[in-house]
Amino acid sequence: MSLLFKNLRIHQVFGANTDVGKDYSHVRSRFYLKPVSTGPMQDADDEHVKRYAGPRKDLVEAQCLYRFDEPVSPHLAASMAAEKKGAQSVVLPADDGFVASIASYIRKCASGLTERSHMYIETAGGVHSPTLSGTTQLQTYRPLFLPTILVGDSRLGGISSTISAYESLLLRGYIVDTVLLFKDEYYRNWEYLEPYFAEYGVKVSAVEHPPPREADPGRNLVITEEYYRQLSSESNTGLRSVVEHLDERHEERLRELHGMARRTLDTVWWPFVQHGLIKDERDVNVIDSAWGDHFTVFTGHKSPPASAAMQGSLLEPQFDGSASWWTQALGHAHPSLTLAAARAAGRYGHVMYPQATQKPALRLADRLVHDGPGKGWASRAFISDNGSTGMEIALKMALRVATKRFGILPQERKRIGVLGLRGSYHGDTIGSMDACEEGVYTCEWHEAKGYWFEPPSVGIKNGRAKINIPSAFMHENVEGEPLSWIYNVHARLNTPLAAAYRTHINASLKKLTDGGAPPFGALVLEPLVLGAGGMIFVDPLFQRILIDAARARGLPVVFDEVFAGLWRLGVPSAASLLGAFPDVSVHAKILTGGLVPLAVTLASDDVFRAFEGTSKAEALLHGHSYTAYAIGCEVANETLDQIERLARGDEWKAARAAWQEEGGQERHDVDEDRAVWSMWSPLFVNALSKRGIIDQAMTLGTVLAFKVRSGDTGYQSHSAQALLAALGDATGEAGRDVTSAPGGAHFSIHFRTLGDVAYLMTSLNTPRATIRAIEDRILALLSR
Repeated sequence: MSLLFKNLRIHQVFGANTDVGKDYSHVRSRFYLKPVSTGPMQDADDEHVKRYAGPRKDLVEAQCLYRFDEPVSPHLAASMAAEKKGAQSVVLPADDGFVASIASYIRKCASGLTERSHMYIETAGGVHSPTLSGTTQLQTYRPLFLPTILVGDSRLGGISSTISAYESLLLRGYIVDTVLLFKDEYYRNWEYLEPYFAEYGVKVSAVEHPPPREADPGRNLVITEEYYRQLSSESNTGLRSVVEHLDERHEERLRELHGMARRTLDTVWWPFVQHGLIKDERDVNVIDSAWGDHFTVFTGHKSPPASAAMQGSLLEPQFDGSASWWTQALGHAHPSLTLAAARAAGRYGHVMYPQATQKPALRLADRLVHDGPGKGWASRAFISDNGSTGMEIALKMALRVATKRFGILPQERKRIGVLGLRGSYHGDTIGSMDACEEGVYTCEWHEAKGYWFEPPSVGIKNGRAKINIPSAFMHENVEGEPLSWIYNVHARLNTPLAAAYRTHINASLKKLTDGGAPPFGALVLEPLVLGAGGMIFVDPLFQRILIDAARARGLPVVFDEVFAGLWRLGVPSAASLLGAFPDVSVHAKILTGGLVPLAVTLASDDVFRAFEGTSKAEALLHGHSYTAYAIGCEVANETLDQIERLARGDEWKAARAAWQEEGGQERHDVDEDRAVWSMWSPLFVNALSKRGIIDQAMTLGTVLAFKVRSGDTGYQSHSAQALLAALGDATGEAGRDVTSAPGGAHFSIHFRTLGDVAYLMTSLNTPRATIRAIEDRILALLSR
């Protein structure tokens, strides 16, 4: 979480290498922080800053947070200290604790500051040098997202190391405000670097090299003091221009952030937003950056101006409670994903795909068909750009199969409909909308083609799981059974409820046929959860029996797993819980970890063969300019690699273990692909379901949803939004000095609602502490 103050101008100092003079660049600043120092005390950079602070020495505050004796890399110095003193006497923070300690120190320095001041935070060694934990500095410091000074290398080879350091910073999103290096009249690196960086809009400044260190300490003190006096004198325009440039960049950033909300309201047309309800700039969420599960949002336009001394950071962390419209899998700006994107962009850019191949696309198709959600049934992968497009492709595939299978005549083909569920949503393109009944998401050109069953749903009320069964099924609600039983579809196939489902489905389909309904070409399902339709957790037994009924009639089955697939609900595919494979399935959102758009439509061999022939007109004539673009495919492959590691990790094992005890029934024999579990605590979900204002709650995997009890129901209700409005206020965590947010700051929660239904969603790697903190906030809010 970045920190931004009106008066305190903070810059983080990275070096292109070790011993390039980072400490010389800011000796006479007001605040100086060296988070980690290694080596003898007399050589410590913070002591150097104090020693040569000049006439304002009493005003300079220089600090070091973690100090070690050995002059080696911080991770090694810490390890050697633990070996020497004993592990119990050397307590090392994890990366989040390390970052929180830096952020806390920054906030302390900024508190009550009434005049313009500068603060410099100096890293150790080069940009990739390890921190205490062994994580590289670029990754460890990234949650702070502070504007950066890069101190270049003036020595032989320094041009290359400086440019490499800059590109490494850039790949991780850092803002590099300036490059500073010494003047070496022999190598003259600055002469090359100035025009090079000018192409990127980065100012390069060169300052005189410090004098060689004298053996006599007294003499060394005198000449070094004189060097700094000249460097900081009014006549030295070089260094003064650097400071002025940093001030200008700070002011530019403030102006830009202050103006973004107004410019947005004047220019942008948002999706799924009623602009008539937007009052003013305060309704605009200005996101400065993002990291992990949090946005960093600007708040300067949301409150009346405070005095500079009273004003805290103008940026605050905000938990991304919708996983950025259900896309986030590994958190924002995950370094492995950003590097994967750069890797493919550098190798391929974008290349044509029809009748061609390239490694990222081929690897993705192979793993999804043979080892991923297509394992056991799919033979082909069609790669497209987003979920709605993927569903358009799926519909074309399925309807072609039905047309051939049933011999539907050309004049009848335009009347083909689909079977589905009420509340379904398959995207915003016309064909995908036509596969849904009339509703709030449809448009003037929409023509609903099909029949949609009202689905039984699963929820938890008063700590007990419940199957809510519509009256048309002539069966009472089922209560008291554990979720593990509800999602054990195979064990329920011969129950009275299963018989009731079969009777209703078969009678409905017979009535449609007898009444002369248009032919049906496919069963199209959002398996397990209807997302945009209100986060409706459908009874999996009903979906299984509907699949069986469709198969008995020869209908292809389409799974829209754009939202629910790839572990979003705790399983790689809904097929493992339903006990039935589709003929076509669509995957997106989590597929690329939330970094770039991509979709894949998987198809069985029968579906693929329906388009095979000797005429091009028989082929699947669907595509777009960026089909199977290498950047998206490479990011998808990296995402799947990361998810495979998470699936074997301790965090998921712990969450599964907690839910195995749900209802007092353990199911240790169930394999991971069929286990019913959630990242959200079962104790929390049960407690939530007992609140009077909550009609029902439900969770699977990363998804938590709860329906608000209100007289104003449906998508157009504002009841859930009103109930949870206070989550938008940044607060701390009870009993903790620092929060689980990056930098330990108070944080708000960004959330979206579906009328009277509220939902929150984590990434697949959201820390347990963050989830528990949000659970506590929700229960505290509902207890008011």
